[in-house]
Amino acid sequence: MYAVSRLIIQAYRPYLSKLGITYSQYLVLMVLWENDAQPVNDIAKKLFLETNTVTPLIQRMEKMGLLTRTRGRRDERQRIVSLTPAGIEMQERAKDVPNCMVDTLRSHRLSDATWQGLIPVLDEMIAKLNPNRS
Repeated sequence: MYAVSRLIIQAYRPYLSKLGITYSQYLVLMVLWENDAQPVNDIAKKLFLETNTVTPLIQRMEKMGLLTRTRGRRDERQRIVSLTPAGIEMQERAKDVPNCMVDTLRSHRLSDATWQGLIPVLDEMIAKLNPNRS
């Protein structure tokens, strides 16, 4: 599984490097594109990462001008991460990445049937291995 994970990240690299972002940064952006203005710990949970892993990543993205961090209204210790105009614009620039990845997988003879068969297996693995499941 580690090898597949690394190879998929490697396959994303040419598309994301054109945008000036890494795979990890892309994942953070996707979480925020789905629902902007989230606490750091919520982003970390959605990515199955620890907060101390996500925080430096978010700090780098803030320096890049993609995100801002503000204090929470109810709890000043909490940091709320929001997209900047550049982060919002990145969504438009990145809109073709999923289709490019599908084309890449097809070019390696991964059929639609194989891909569709993987989705329920991976969903089941996530559901059973996720320590935060209900």
